[in-house]
Amino acid sequence: MFKIKEDGAVTEREGHNAILVGLGTGEDMSRSMEELASLAEAAGLEVLGEMVQNADKIHASTYIGSGKLEELAEMCGNMQAGLVVFNDELSGMQQRNIEEVCGVPVIDRTVLILDIFAQRASSLEGKLQVEMAQLEYRLPRLSGLGKALSRLGGGIGTRGPGEKKLETDRRHIRRRISAIKKELEEVKANRSVQRVRREKSGIPVAALVGYTNSGKSSIMNHLMSMEERDDKMVFEKDMLFATLDTAQRLVTFSDGRSFVLIDTVGFVSKLPTALVDAFKATLEELEYADILIHVVDSSYEDCGFQMEVTRGLMKELGIDEKPVLTAFNKSDLIAPKYKENLLLLHGRDGVAISCRTGEGFEEFLKAVKDMLFMDLKVVELLIPYTRGDVVSALLEGSRALQTRYDEDGTYIKAELGEADRGRFKDYIIN
Repeated sequence: MFKIKEDGAVTEREGHNAILVGLGTGEDMSRSMEELASLAEAAGLEVLGEMVQNADKIHASTYIGSGKLEELAEMCGNMQAGLVVFNDELSGMQQRNIEEVCGVPVIDRTVLILDIFAQRASSLEGKLQVEMAQLEYRLPRLSGLGKALSRLGGGIGTRGPGEKKLETDRRHIRRRISAIKKELEEVKANRSVQRVRREKSGIPVAALVGYTNSGKSSIMNHLMSMEERDDKMVFEKDMLFATLDTAQRLVTFSDGRSFVLIDTVGFVSKLPTALVDAFKATLEELEYADILIHVVDSSYEDCGFQMEVTRGLMKELGIDEKPVLTAFNKSDLIAPKYKENLLLLHGRDGVAISCRTGEGFEEFLKAVKDMLFMDLKVVELLIPYTRGDVVSALLEGSRALQTRYDEDGTYIKAELGEADRGRFKDYIIN
């Protein structure tokens, strides 16, 4: 039998097998259920079967109808299921009522994703973010779970037999959430210091965004391999949410120009609100990027859906107005004709690439370079010797092509963006 932590995450699996349940109120559920199965697999579960109900509305007490619930209970018994996973969030009351009928633990899509994140988080920040998301998910469900709390293992607020310790549980959880937020603020402050240093260096930033398992980490690793920097590679695997922690790498073009490439956590449909909120400090890096590289798994038959999900989350994060380069990854897995159609439909600002074969990377890097440095112009400046501070600021934040010391001051030939051309306009001589 499965053991469930206080947040609902699966901690021990003896027969780790599950039945998936979805409820559709008019929409096609096939894509969503397929994704739920992939999430279950990523969490280490074996899917025994699926049940989908089409209904006009969600049942307040049991989510699915009473007839379907009895059918689900019979299905659990016949298949000897150890867990039931619902495709949408359940209230504490719904979870308790379903468990009483089915006789096995019940979790929802949110808990499943949180469980995957809990398994994969490796950095201190990642672990804190996941823990906070788990606690914020659990807090409003305490009263609904009732006696079900007595089955919870050790951890925060699990002294129970359920309702008897409800207020104690709430106080402990709120106290822990407050402590985590303070720790994350310290991490955020440290990241801000690093960001200021990076901005002073004048090196532009490109951030990878996209659906989970679209190949963001693979792109970063391919670029590191091209530069023979295998020691800088990040973890990658063909699975959902293989990496959670933000990675940053310096990438250098053949002409010596450089940019910082940032990899962030992947997106998925119905990404839990608590998780988005918890990871906002990490995703804040996207806000400060000069361009976004939207990575798409072009081999997925409905990649347009995944693109829409990513764009929706970008809008939610307030970064949808940034310049975007679309990288259609895994192009070696699709037919040339389909590739042409894909670029026609979605690729106005896109390029097809393959991390496995290296196809398209020359064009990809040229597109990145053009977008990052499109507003750069070569200018000549003459700065009086009395303004050494201006020379220092200029050299610290831009690429100097030539420097000499003339009779009237320091001559510098440099590449400057529009903002810096305005900043140093009094010293430009050409």
